[in-house]
Amino acid sequence: MRELLELLRDGNSRTIEQLAAELHTTSEDIGRQLDFLERVGAIRKVSFSAQKSCGGSCTGCSAAECKGCMPENASQNMGEVWEVV
Repeated sequence: MRELLELLRDGNSRTIEQLAAELHTTSEDIGRQLDFLERVGAIRKVSFSAQKSCGGSCTGCSAAECKGCMPENASQNMGEVWEVV
């Protein structure tokens, strides 16, 4: 799991399949490792389901909080994303 954490820390985007290939294991194993690391608080899943908080005017809000600041369907094909805590 140390190697998985190192890959997650390096800032490059990878699919689960790419992580599995780099670590010479299966996608299922990577999924189990990600689940475990999330349960113990070492990583967290990033949510892109922002709530519209400004009523669409986008004045005084942050892009993380406001769908009005994000392009339509911006996160549709993002897949799952984790960050190291």
